[in-house]
Amino acid sequence: MFARKIRVEYERNGRRLPCALKWLDSFSMRNFTNSSAFDNTLPLADGLMEIGTQVPLAELKAAMEDWFQRKSYIPKEASLVLTETSPTTNNAG
Repeated sequence: MFARKIRVEYERNGRRLPCALKWLDSFSMRNFTNSSAFDNTLPLADGLMEIGTQVPLAELKAAMEDWFQRKSYIPKEASLVLTETSPTTNNAG
């Protein structure tokens, strides 16, 4: 079900930083989008998630960015960067 690994980072002032695990948990545990596609997200560590094959990255990015900004996890001027990692990459940090 969680066939894809992604890095979830935010960009601010030209630097990329991993999103905290508690932020990822907050998004994954809270079904505020009414989209069942986001049910297939599993936070693993700071800046790392596994997601299902049916999760659209662009929509996930927009929903997470909105949630993180509303929760004041990231400032309004910050943006998220979601990067799908290679399936053969097997390191969590």
